Parts: sequence; C-alpha cells; structure tokens
Amino acid sequence: MNKIIIFLFCLYLSLQEYFHRKPLVDDLYTADPSAHVFNGAIYIYPSHDTTEDPVIEEDTDQYGMRDYHVYRMTSTEEKPEDLGVAFTLEDIPWALKQLWAPDCVETDGKYFFVFPARDKNKMFRLGIAKSDKPEGPFVPEKNYIEGSYSIDPCMFPDTDGKYYLVFGGIWGGQLDQYRNNKWSPDNHGPVGKEEAISPKIALMKDSLLEFAEEPRDLIIVDENGIPLTAEDENRRFFEGPWLFKKDDLYYFTYSTGTTHFICYATSTNVYGPYIYRGIILTPVLGWTTHHSILEFKGSWYLFYHDDERSKIDHKRNIKFTSLHFNDDGTIEKIEGTNK
Repeated sequence: MNKIIIFLFCLYLSLQEYFHRKPLVDDLYTADPSAHVFNGAIYIYPSHDTTEDPVIEEDTDQYGMRDYHVYRMTSTEEKPEDLGVAFTLEDIPWALKQLWAPDCVETDGKYFFVFPARDKNKMFRLGIAKSDKPEGPFVPEKNYIEGSYSIDPCMFPDTDGKYYLVFGGIWGGQLDQYRNNKWSPDNHGPVGKEEAISPKIALMKDSLLEFAEEPRDLIIVDENGIPLTAEDENRRFFEGPWLFKKDDLYYFTYSTGTTHFICYATSTNVYGPYIYRGIILTPVLGWTTHHSILEFKGSWYLFYHDDERSKIDHKRNIKFTSLHFNDDGTIEKIEGTNK
C-alpha cells in the first residue's frame, strides 16, 4: 500500500511539473513575466510580443511591443485569466516605441507599474504608470523618471519599507554606453579581463516617482571578492535583473544573455557586493531568458519565457516552474528545455 501511495504521489508531482512547464498564455505572445502576489492571487505583468513582424530600422526592432496585458492566477493549477490591456504606447506622452520588460509594486493600496520605452530621441528611459487596482487600467506619468536610463526595471520593496529600483541591460539595452550615469556615443562595453558592466540600483523617494539618490553599481563578485569580468559570460550580468529577499538574505538574479543562463548572487546588504552563487535555469528555447521569482502559499516559483509555441525568438510565451531552496540558502538548478 505504501508503494502505491508513493507512486501516486510521484505521479501527481510529475503531472504538476508538466503543467507548470507549459505555456501559460495561448492567444497572445507574451514574454518577460514579472509576477507578484497581490490580494492573495498571483498577478503577472509580461511584455506583449506582436504577431506581425515589425519593420527593422535598427537593431532590436524585432521586439516591437506596443502595450501591456495583466494576468491573474488564483491557483498554480489553473491557466491565468487575461484582465485586459493595462495601457498602450499611445497613452505615454514621452515614449516613441518598444514597451519592453516591466514590473509592478504596491504601496499604501496604490499600484505602480514601472516600464522601459524609448523616448523621442530613441534613448531608453524608465516610466511609471499608476492605478488603484493591480489589474489597472494604469495611467502613465507625463514624463519618465528623471535620470533614468536603460531597460528591465525591477522595483524591490525591502522589509524596512524602503523601495529600490534595480535596472539595466547591455547591448540593445544601452547600459554599456553609460559611465557614472552619463551617456556618450564614445562609450563601449568592457572586454576580456576588464570588470564587467554592473546593473544599477537606486533608492526611490516615498512617491516612487523619483530617485532619492544617484543610481549605484550593483557589483557581482566571485568567491574571492573579485568583481566578475567581461569575458566571464557564464556568470557576468547581461540583463533581466530581479531582486528579492529570503531569510534576511538578498538574492540578486539575472540573465547572462549570450550564454542563456539565469544566475544568482547573494548579499547581506541591499547594495551589495553580491557573491555569485550559481545557475538557477539552464538555457531554454530561444535567445533571451527573462524571469521573476515569488513565494505563493508557502512554495516558491520561477516565472520565465521561451519560444516553444512559435520557435521564433521575438514571439515568445511565458511559463513557470517550481523553485527549491536548500537548507544553506542555495537554489537547486533547473534544467531548461534547449537540449
């Protein structure tokens, strides 16, 4: 009898994991899922890949997203509900194109949707849209966050009530063209054993509409405390920052881009430095990997995307799977689908 119970339990876990690794949305192409628990449910804020192939005038134009949808899951055993369009490119006075990977955070019953877009000069900036409800609709501010740049915002609420904005992506995300928060066309990314480009972190003012300080480097170091180098493409930061806290330890998670890993580093200080700890997810189908991590009803989950449905990198689909921590705080590696 015990063997039968064990078999049935293992079968249940296998079927559950099979469901978890399937595309969550079938009628739209979605990517870059930012997932949060609000009001006892999981709300997902992904980017929305268009079905048509955009006109390519410059690099990255294939990612031509023009609006955001919001999704809600009340159970990890059910498909998410599409709650409709949060806002569109036309609703943003300062934006020209490319509504890429967003995030959302709640404070005092208000919801702040943070997103990147190119301004009228084709420079990426970070904007804020507000709503009284997690599903929106959201109303974008008339201007972007002063002093903001690059892509992939993650708004992190610390346990002391402070909010930090972490952001950045190299190459198409323009981060490597900045030095000391200033852009120049003469700036280029480091090479070889030069120190890798760092993502940025900044404390926000209470309004969550402005930086309270100049963005700082969030530095990732190896086990000897030495910053990772540009040539260390298996470990150095590329894009997709996600910051969360567990048991008084800060976890900074990110994509390596060219080698297609999601990795993590940890620190006891929100500003770092963060010590590289390992790989969370090995490569999936498609070029990019962008993710978020949350705890829901006592279990942890990794949300991410691949291109299983279309086999085309700019027509992606969001997924999720279980995430497991070891007693020492390390994360068990998840094998991707690119085999």
